[in-house]
Amino acid sequence: MTFSSSLVSSASPLILDTSVLINLHASMQGASILRAIPNDIYVPSQVVRELKHETSIENGEANFIDALLADGLVRAADLSNEEYDTLEKLVAGCSTLGDGEAATIALAATRDQIAVIDDGRGRTQALAMMNGDSLAWSLDLFLHPAVQTALGHSLVLEAVFLALRDGRMRVDDTHCDHVVGMIGVDKALGCTSLPNYKQRKIEWRKSLPLSS
Repeated sequence: MTFSSSLVSSASPLILDTSVLINLHASMQGASILRAIPNDIYVPSQVVRELKHETSIENGEANFIDALLADGLVRAADLSNEEYDTLEKLVAGCSTLGDGEAATIALAATRDQIAVIDDGRGRTQALAMMNGDSLAWSLDLFLHPAVQTALGHSLVLEAVFLALRDGRMRVDDTHCDHVVGMIGVDKALGCTSLPNYKQRKIEWRKSLPLSS
């Protein structure tokens, strides 16, 4: 199955979850990708705080979000009282949902914007509140036509690979074969975040030349 970005025909603002920013940072092209995206882009203040934790500071993600905010590539968004109530209800209803994910969903649902979120539990909660057109994946950012024009095919493929390998980016199961076709089986074997990795890697290895 082929994959085209769901953001192509939408001018709605985007709300980015924490994992999406981690993927963008890992890709080494995060700022360039966001600069190319024509939509306004927001990051909940809860997500900004999550990227200030010790691990994110060590990984460079804290500096990354600071630079994005300073350059105006993303804008921090504070929740209203109504949106914060929605966040609390989401967290109470799903104990594994973090504040960043809940804030992303609350903002997108209340403001009729697009939540960019990869986590399965988060997407399930989001779909209970809004339609599928209001949800996007990290991959939608990487494969946006404007990004491909700005970066070029080779850089986009490398960015996707690094996001998968180092950021542990998640993709929909139905898009996995297309993604593997893009980056190649050799690289896919190093991307353990791909869906059903353990099962799929057996078939991937069979497809390699014997010399590999």
